Amino acid sequence: MKLLRNVLVLFLVIYLMPALGAAGYWYIKDRPANWREANWTSAGILPDAKTTPQATIHIFSAATGGMKGAVASHAWIVTKEANAASYNRYDKVGWGTPVRKNAYAPDAFWYSNTPRIVASVSGKEAARLIPKIEKAIAAYPYSTPGAYRIWPGPNSNTFVAHVLRSVPELGVVLPPDAVGRDYLPEGKLFAVDADGRDVHATLYGLLGVSAGLRSGLELHIMGLVAGIDVMRPAIKIPAIGRIGI
Repeated sequence: MKLLRNVLVLFLVIYLMPALGAAGYWYIKDRPANWREANWTSAGILPDAKTTPQATIHIFSAATGGMKGAVASHAWIVTKEANAASYNRYDKVGWGTPVRKNAYAPDAFWYSNTPRIVASVSGKEAARLIPKIEKAIAAYPYSTPGAYRIWPGPNSNTFVAHVLRSVPELGVVLPPDAVGRDYLPEGKLFAVDADGRDVHATLYGLLGVSAGLRSGLELHIMGLVAGIDVMRPAIKIPAIGRIGI
């Protein structure tokens, strides 16, 4: 009984309190009432592709719309071949054809929320990895109409996380608020990244754990992530994100 009480207290402190605090802040925050009123234009983060000759890769994330934006973000992938005149953006969305290419500006606001760059690769390494990214995108199993579920997945973050696991040279995992990232494709309960350096176990995105050089040590409960990052010292707080130490 004491053990159960301690577990409940830990759950309250580590998971529920940050989520409720974030929800309270989000509730009073000025934000668009619906998608029609939201800003979807470029945030001006990326330079003009024509002025950047080298190949580049960027992983973006931004808080999503509605009250779910209090605890969840939306991720996407941007690539540019060497000497290309434009970027390519890949998202998974919940309407129409799920995996979209260039539906929005590469660095666009998402529901008026400013995006942040989670990771970037440039030069020869980016040129080497872009074909691998495109191969992983083509192999994503939930790319047909209707193959989207906002929670626990497969959603936009499930898609990007699939690519990151398939191309571990990108060297990053999605932020803790990327709800759906831990849902493994095709109903798998266990997965190992392509280079064997990170492992993931999950009960359909509802309860799970990840461990490895990129993930650190994470515990996932109902899509909320708490954990520590050892290689890049930080703590991961549900609904709030990654805080470097």
